[in-house]
Amino acid sequence: MIPNSPDGPTQLEIFRKMALLKANDERSRKVITTGRLIMPYYSYRGQEAIPATLAVNLKDTDYLCTIYRGIHDMLAKGLPLKDLWAEIAGRVDGTCKGKGGPMHLTDVKHGVMVTTGLVGASMPIANGLAWASQLRGEDRVAVATFGDGASNIGAFHEALNLAAVWKLPTIFVCQNNLYGEHTAYAKATGAAQIADRGAAYGIPGVRVDGNDPIALYAAFSQAVARARAGEGPTLIEAVTFRFHGHVFGDKGGYIPKEELEAAIANDPYPRFRAKLIADGIATEEELAAIEAAHEAALDEAVDYALASPFPGIEELTSDVYGAAA
Repeated sequence: MIPNSPDGPTQLEIFRKMALLKANDERSRKVITTGRLIMPYYSYRGQEAIPATLAVNLKDTDYLCTIYRGIHDMLAKGLPLKDLWAEIAGRVDGTCKGKGGPMHLTDVKHGVMVTTGLVGASMPIANGLAWASQLRGEDRVAVATFGDGASNIGAFHEALNLAAVWKLPTIFVCQNNLYGEHTAYAKATGAAQIADRGAAYGIPGVRVDGNDPIALYAAFSQAVARARAGEGPTLIEAVTFRFHGHVFGDKGGYIPKEELEAAIANDPYPRFRAKLIADGIATEEELAAIEAAHEAALDEAVDYALASPFPGIEELTSDVYGAAA
């Protein structure tokens, strides 16, 4: 067993989360394709191992700031399925009463503090939350997730520098899926590895296989322990691949066929599933039961969302303006 390797029950929990994320992405695309919902959707299929493994290292009270391609991050952190689906359907029973939609979800109860459509914005916000936690003496870490394209935004460099100077308990997780929108990594980023940029700010920069939950667990557990001990931030570059285009409807014609085929052949989900069976951690029947339970929960969540009412006109200004003095 490698250092900081997850035990059997933890590996099974990682799989449970990965299975939920995979099933939710497939259901989302099906619901849009069949016309039951019309919404912008950014598929994360292929990236499930990263948030699933991150989440088992976090507490409910830890903070998460994610991006428009971040529903997998939120679900792994604990956002309930019914609340998620009601929100993305624009219904009043959603986490933001239907006013956030699929790109601006928030669930403070589970530490999902912001979902931003602004590239790079998750990082300075996470720093603010980490600073607040530090000032209050709380045992909380703040995680900012972002894509490889955001590592070229000014906010990335400013956030890493500030977190380093103040030794903030911030963990910067770059889900490097090798494409920033429609542009291949090498065509937009001068650094050979995003993790190398940590050295410029005097913080650890760790590059890890984003399709390997065991390697991810080691990286995340060390970063979380370091943050909780007051030793400051860590930059983690988890290298992965998204199996679909930038947004639903984008067929991804800019991705070379051979590259996509190789990525799908390296799908983390069936690999980890087979590993659990081979290692005697779970049986085929046990894993199939987990998958079936997720499908049933998704049936219920989608039906719940579509039966939920739309917000009334009175919601236009609620949660926007403060009460009159």
